[in-house]
Amino acid sequence: MTNPRRNIRISGTGVAVPEHVLTSDEIDRRFGLPAGTVFKRYGVRARHRTVEENAAQLAARACEEALARANLSWSDIDCLVAASATMDQALPYNAAMVLATIGPRANRIAAFDIGASCLSFLVALDTLSYLVEGGRYHNVMIVSADIATFALDWSTLGESAIFGDGAAAAVIRKSSEAEASAILTSKIEIHAEGVDHCHIKAGGSRYHPRRLSESIDPLSLFHMNGPRLFRTVSRELPRFVSDLFSAAALTIGQIRLVVPHQASRLALDHLSKRLRIDPARTIDILANFGNQVSASLPSALHHAIAGGRLDRGGTVLLIGTGAGVTIGGMVMVY
Repeated sequence: MTNPRRNIRISGTGVAVPEHVLTSDEIDRRFGLPAGTVFKRYGVRARHRTVEENAAQLAARACEEALARANLSWSDIDCLVAASATMDQALPYNAAMVLATIGPRANRIAAFDIGASCLSFLVALDTLSYLVEGGRYHNVMIVSADIATFALDWSTLGESAIFGDGAAAAVIRKSSEAEASAILTSKIEIHAEGVDHCHIKAGGSRYHPRRLSESIDPLSLFHMNGPRLFRTVSRELPRFVSDLFSAAALTIGQIRLVVPHQASRLALDHLSKRLRIDPARTIDILANFGNQVSASLPSALHHAIAGGRLDRGGTVLLIGTGAGVTIGGMVMVY
């Protein structure tokens, strides 16, 4: 089943990262490894790690840059959507926390969360595009902000070597008849047999401290079965991408740029190989930022735009995977 073209324009984007930078050399020393081991094994040279900042503060900073690049003010925004994989706190929801951080400049606007793990931004963009084109909202701010630091098991090498903290935001509006900007097609699907491949069990009612006889600490850490996750994605990705391009009536050769979720070095290399894409046409910021969870894909999109690699009228593929297992993609004209 296909979905229709939507006349949507990304007006501005922004990013924010914590001030503290954790290098792979530091991780090498922590684990007593030869210098360069972590970078060679995982492809991440550095990642930003929060010390004082919370996710809402990072989100607010990313939103301010997106507003400036869109040449708008908060009075122009009528909806804010927080699209993150993690919560700043259990209640209230992330969007409320972001607005509280911004203050009265963004007062009395609609706000809510959309969550789909690492694909939260893509799902939010897909969902809100219909509401914007239909006239329900005019200028929507979508912001993803995740702090992975506190959920990682820093006593073991692996996930702790690839994840970083950060935020990214984008303002969207309806494009005019004179503008080429549009979402050509999108597709999101879940393979729930892999629901346990990536998880943090604590944080909800199922593993609430009042229900447990043991410590909640181990349940508060991120766990990933990388090989099983990779096998699921590898099996499904070619068919998924084929369906996506068929709906867009395009071929991969007509795509100017591919902006993937920065999952891992293995995932990025596998994507280029399976889609037969020249790496030069793929946005790859993994080495300097790591996997920033939900902020990863929109951060890569921002760097593509800010770095001059994606111009107006260029056709771009946004694609990624996340816990669930979720696979998502979108073909759009920037």
